[in-house]
Amino acid sequence: MHTENKLTLSRRQALLAGATASLFAGFPALAQTRSSITSTILADQAGAPINPFLYGGFLEHIGNLINHSLWSEVLDDRKFFNAITANPAPQPQGQSGRMRDMNRWVPVGPDSAVTMDVVTPYVGQQSPVIALAGTDARGIAQDGLVLAKKDYTGRAVVAADGQADITATLIWGEGAGDRQTAKVPAGKDWSTVPLRFSCPVDTQTARLEITGTGTGSFRLGAVSLMPADNIKGFRADTIALMKEIDCRILRIPGGNFISSYDWKNTIGDPDKRPPILDPVWNFPQPNDVGVDELLQMCQLIHAEPSWSVSTGFDEPRSGAEQVEYINGAADTEWGAKRAANGHPEPYRVKYWNIGNEMYGHWQMGHIPMKQYAVKHTLFADAMRKVDPSIYIIAPGGFADEMTTGQGIFIEGQPQVEFGSERDWAYGMFANAWGKFDALATHAYPPENKKFDIKTGKLFDVQRPLVEWARQPANRVLTMVECWEEYKRRFPALNDGKVKVFFDEYAYSFRQTLKTCLALGMCLHEFFRHTDFIDMAGYTMATGWMDFDRTRSVISATGRMYQMYNRHFGTIPVAVTGNSPVPAPEYPAGGDQPRVNAGSATYPLDLSAALTSDRKALVVAVVNATEQPQSLQLSLEGFKARKTGRCWKLTGTGLDAQNQVGKAPEVVIAESTFNGAAGLKIAPISIELYEFTRA
Repeated sequence: MHTENKLTLSRRQALLAGATASLFAGFPALAQTRSSITSTILADQAGAPINPFLYGGFLEHIGNLINHSLWSEVLDDRKFFNAITANPAPQPQGQSGRMRDMNRWVPVGPDSAVTMDVVTPYVGQQSPVIALAGTDARGIAQDGLVLAKKDYTGRAVVAADGQADITATLIWGEGAGDRQTAKVPAGKDWSTVPLRFSCPVDTQTARLEITGTGTGSFRLGAVSLMPADNIKGFRADTIALMKEIDCRILRIPGGNFISSYDWKNTIGDPDKRPPILDPVWNFPQPNDVGVDELLQMCQLIHAEPSWSVSTGFDEPRSGAEQVEYINGAADTEWGAKRAANGHPEPYRVKYWNIGNEMYGHWQMGHIPMKQYAVKHTLFADAMRKVDPSIYIIAPGGFADEMTTGQGIFIEGQPQVEFGSERDWAYGMFANAWGKFDALATHAYPPENKKFDIKTGKLFDVQRPLVEWARQPANRVLTMVECWEEYKRRFPALNDGKVKVFFDEYAYSFRQTLKTCLALGMCLHEFFRHTDFIDMAGYTMATGWMDFDRTRSVISATGRMYQMYNRHFGTIPVAVTGNSPVPAPEYPAGGDQPRVNAGSATYPLDLSAALTSDRKALVVAVVNATEQPQSLQLSLEGFKARKTGRCWKLTGTGLDAQNQVGKAPEVVIAESTFNGAAGLKIAPISIELYEFTRA
């Protein structure tokens, strides 16, 4: 908590402060009009510094989300989870279809030429065996490969029991010359044969064939094809964009995914890692992007990893072994395994999520709170015994989150009461105190819906744009109100040592300018509570990009996070105004805080922060209306130069977005401004104004 000579930067106290008649230091009085919104920035009343982790992301193995965005593997099912037949693969439907898209291998020749060895497979449950037929080519192929005009490298794990002449052919067109063939020598024992191709065109319909002629049969254990410019297996283009966006912390590898995750399947030789059906998302995972790969990706993009450990089907010893594998010295049991896998230096991961949403009945291994608190404690003790320096985040399940859909619904009791058995955060405080450093909370408010506190069900609403955009910020504020109640019940929280990680949140899942308005207001609400909100993870971090299998651009939301990350200050200061946010239309409870989120500058939402050297003050303005707005600013405690820099996130309309192959519709425009003249805030925009100290 702040001392008496500082202002706690909650929106409520800012409202009470009211508007002042002060001037820009050294500026003439600003002309006021009845239609103007006025605000005073109290630069001498600062809050706790903004943790850069508030610009964090969350990433989960949902289907091919990671495999088809950041990872560079061209082939699907490269270790043959699925049987190989000529039957076409079912096409995934719905919004999530893109994440579940998956090419299948098909026979070259009759189906009967390809059988699956389930007795002595190379890896996993089965490996294909191809029976040869003299001069008639027999083998397997994968169609629909998306290739760029570049070189590709690959490998095939192969064995043969007869006189086989095996080749791999990459085909990119209809002509006889639109292909390249490489020899694949094979003996009786498994061997890995390198492949190299050069594709001269961009195509979305390439085909890889691995075929043989001769006698006997040949077997395939694994096949891989990647662009030659990959960076440790990752796509050079998407890694460059993630680095440019500058994600400060990345929560990986899940998510719901981890509740049935066996991390030991994801280390070691990638070709020997078994493909496994993920029962959470009902999708076969190749386990190629495993522990080492994800942590190396964080190194490549300069993001701190927040590693998630399964408490679903896993047990405390496994958690301790993960810590030792990732952080242990090379002479420890699991550190030696990491070193043998090519990574002698410890990763030194500090942040560890123990479990994910384990309060939810949808989680594999869900158990009642009191039992789970025991399990969490066992995990925390075992993991800290290996590395006492780790920072532990536990699943929170705050009362608001449990009420609005994350908890177990009871007819007639929609509101989860503080201190009840359904109040998971309370249970963690009461039963596992001292065994975590932060509690995690998640929020996915639905669009155009409100929670009925009487029935516990959602109902449809149509709201003005500014109220549509306020919904995520309001969900932050319901959690803030919960935190105040927990502090009353657990006074030790007032020392500020236990933090909140808002490590999953999203709204609309469309990467448009309209979504940016809502997420900007959400960031502002985080900034108002930096005394205890220490991290936020946008779902999914890949949403900061638009991409296909070979191309990528920074999305609208990616540009927004980039703008705040680069140009906003780090020391939040108080903001007052003459236009309070309207009172809530709906009763408090569920997804509705007692007062609406936002600054007293309605319909604009303002946040302000000093730079770390206090030489500049940045004021961020979200205009979630379709009209320009006049804003008159006064600064107290900061003497500013008359002119400054402005960064404006703007676009062609609410649905504007940045898409691969199209001109960007949402951009950051930089300009200068004269603060003495007053500010004209453009419609549907987010604008950052930097005042430098005179």
